[in-house]
This record gives sequence, C-alpha cells and structure tokens, in this order.
Amino acid sequence: MQRKTFLKATFTAAVLLGCGWAQAQSIKLMLGHGAAPGNPRHEASVKFAEVVKAKSGGRIEVQVAPSAQLGDDAAMVTALRSGALDLSANSQGAVANVVPEYAAFGMPFLFADLPAAWKLLDGPLGQELADKSAEKGLIVLGYWDNGIRHMTNSKRPITKPEDLKGLKMRTPPDAVTVDIMKSLGAEPQQIKFSELYVALQQGVVDGQENPLMNIHASKLYEVQKHLALTGHKYEMTPFLMSKRSWDRLSEADRTVLRQAAAEATALQRRLSAEADAKLLEDLKSKGVQVSTPDAAAFQRATAAVTEQWSNGPIGPFVKKVVAAARAH
Repeated sequence: MQRKTFLKATFTAAVLLGCGWAQAQSIKLMLGHGAAPGNPRHEASVKFAEVVKAKSGGRIEVQVAPSAQLGDDAAMVTALRSGALDLSANSQGAVANVVPEYAAFGMPFLFADLPAAWKLLDGPLGQELADKSAEKGLIVLGYWDNGIRHMTNSKRPITKPEDLKGLKMRTPPDAVTVDIMKSLGAEPQQIKFSELYVALQQGVVDGQENPLMNIHASKLYEVQKHLALTGHKYEMTPFLMSKRSWDRLSEADRTVLRQAAAEATALQRRLSAEADAKLLEDLKSKGVQVSTPDAAAFQRATAAVTEQWSNGPIGPFVKKVVAAARAH
C-alpha cells in the first residue's frame, strides 16, 4: 500500500513538474503604443503579435495595448528601460530624450519622401543608432514610420511662414519640432497626443502638426478645418524592446522576434506609404480646407534649426545624417 502511494505521489509530482516546465517555456510579452486602432502603427503591432505566435507554435504571446493605455510615449520608454514593459512602437521625440541622436532624423525638410528616410535607417546610420539605443537599455527591432508631417489649425490657411506668427501650436515632446515652430514664429506647447483632441476642441492650442494618418485616425479633422501640406519634418516610429526582456530570451526566440519584426516593419511602411493620397481625399470630403505652402520660404525660415543642431552636442551625427540625406 505504501509503495502504491509512493508511486502515485511520484507520478503526480512528475506531472506537476512537467506542467511547470511547459509553463516556464511559454512567454507573455506586452506591447504598448500611443496610436489609435486603424493607424498603421497598430496594424503592424497586431501583425507582429500574430507572426510571433505562429512562428513560436503559440508559445510566445504578445498582447497589444494601443491608444496610450500604458501611458504616453515618454512613460513607455521609461518602462522599457526598467523592464516593466517589453515592447513599444514608440516615437522619435520621446526616444530622443534618452538617445539624443534620434533627433538627427527630424531636421526640417531633410527627406523628400519616405523611401529616402528608410534607406538611411536601414543602413549604417540606422545601425549606429541601434548600437547607441542598446547602450541605454533599448533594443531596436525595426524603424517603423510616422510619416512626413503637416500642419493643421482652426484659425486660418497657412501658405507662408508669416501665417504661423502667434499661433499656439501643439508639439510632441520633441526638441527639434519645438525649434521648428519657434523659427516660424509660432508658440509651441507640448501636450500629450492622447490629450490633443480635447486641447484643440477647447482652444487650449490653435493647431498641431502630424502625418495625415495620425490626423485622420484620431479624427482631428473634427476640430481643425485648415490643413497646410508643409511637409516640414520626417519622423520615424522606433519599434523597441526592453533590453532586460531581450536578455531573458533564448537565441531561438530572439530569431522569432526579429523575423516577426521584419514582417511587421514591411507592413507598417507599406500602409504608411499608401495612406497619404487616400487620406487627403477623405479629409477634403470632410470639409478640411487644404493649402500647399511655399516650400522654399519654409525651408529658408527653418534653415537655422539644422545649423543649430549641427553645432550642438550631437552635431557630428546630425552632420552625417544631413550629408547622407542630401547625397540621395
């Protein structure tokens, strides 16, 4: 009788141990971002989760939390570095507060189109940025896109730099964007993206700047009737993983994440590139008045921003990025 009890207990322990081992092999990861569902950032995040699950045989599960559910971009960068958050499709400005060199890609009028920016990000300069990110606890899985940025406001059409004088313009936590707004005579005010709609609705600020996909997905057209296609700045969306989370993964699991990130990056960029022409027509149909400003005048007015940053603390990297962009 005792022997039977012993065997049964041993078998039960073995089963429990086996279950524990299986559970230890399953991994749950949290991915946060600030964009609304329907935005290419969210679609790509969902794609990443699907591919990771498929390639890991269901063992690695990625939960996606959109719309700043886990805090704004700056808060998510902090959480990534501490290991409290695993993944984030974040923003250039928020990451630049930790890795200043990200700001180099936001110099005014640096890229004429999206592929020109991607070429640099996918080359040695992007790798240099990834190396600097790793030193700060952030693993770059891909450089997603946040588009070429344009300006909207509720007061008047913008066709020349002087039209911005005195306008209260919301900016993200991005020093380059603040400098651009100041150079154009606007009054920059940093407001969280999740609070932007209400700030515009209540007149806390007169306008803002974003790519068309963000303006559309967050329905800013409901509270902004003037859109100026300034194309003043490019922004990426760094797709990042906490180094603490990354270091806990096996090499095989890291490969799964890299492969999934490559697929998600391709999708996000394609959706971003396709968005503008389609969205512009839709915004017009919703009553938004569109103006095409004098690009040369805006370039002249903001040239001092590039010069200022080229002579600043990250000047050497800014000069490399600017030279590479202008060479293409």
